[in-house]
Amino acid sequence: MRGLEPWHGSCHLQFQLDQLGRTRHQGGCSAPFKLMRAEIGGDGRCDIPLLHTAGGLVGGDRLSIDLHLSEHSRGLVTSVAAQKVYGSIGLSRIQPQGSWAEQTVKAELSDHADLEWLPQELVLYANALYAQSLRVSLPDNASFLSAEIVRLGRTAAGEQLDQGRWRSSLEIQRCSPAGRRWELVDRIELGGDSLSDSHGMGGAPVYGSLAWAAPLSLEPEQIQNLLDGARADREGLEGTMRCSALAQGLVARYKGHSSRDARFWFSRIWARTRRLRTLSQPEIPRVWPLQELPLRRSESTLNTAPTPAETH
Repeated sequence: MRGLEPWHGSCHLQFQLDQLGRTRHQGGCSAPFKLMRAEIGGDGRCDIPLLHTAGGLVGGDRLSIDLHLSEHSRGLVTSVAAQKVYGSIGLSRIQPQGSWAEQTVKAELSDHADLEWLPQELVLYANALYAQSLRVSLPDNASFLSAEIVRLGRTAAGEQLDQGRWRSSLEIQRCSPAGRRWELVDRIELGGDSLSDSHGMGGAPVYGSLAWAAPLSLEPEQIQNLLDGARADREGLEGTMRCSALAQGLVARYKGHSSRDARFWFSRIWARTRRLRTLSQPEIPRVWPLQELPLRRSESTLNTAPTPAETH
């Protein structure tokens, strides 16, 4: 049983290619993190789930994750279950304003490395304060894909985020002999008026974001086909979904009421990025408790263009 002091859990992983072309991992973690059994997926990728054994985060808890990928290595890092963040505002006479729980992820990729960072859903309870940052450094010939889905309040239980807040910072930086450049700098904070404002969430409790830093400079036709395909993949899903091109990649956003539909859309885009990398079709990680087939539509719409209404 955890004590009264906040936890600082850490995880350090190094991915390296073995002589058979399979990626292996080394490293370890401290409580409340626990490494689960890794598997070798398609294309020799190392698929590894992280378990947060505490059952959720409280104010003051900190998580730190450091990932290093050597040349030509491939990794997929996910979580065993949805991450819960409990409320802290108004629960302490010493800190009635509450305290923030934090997670920091740093990833450094070498030449031709390929990392997919795909944690399961984040659920913020009423009056929770949570800040997360993800910093990625990679060369032009490496690939990084991330997707996150956050639910702002346990809406199924009739609960809202109330006075809680969520902060997110994503920084992707390219490194080359010519210097460094930013692929994407994305910072967002949701709470207060932004939860209900029409220029914010507009009352929707689910926000999602996907970013892909591609390992090659996509030709204009490739970029357009990727965007058209991603927009076609919205068919049958509810919510507001938008995507646009990066200098060398793609970014997609979801706003709505269904974490399921956000997951479906992002999974289909994930499959499209695999095809552009001439890699095998992704397999849903075994730890994801899904009864659905989120990749099904992407298999049948490889060359489907969007309807006139699906143009942005």
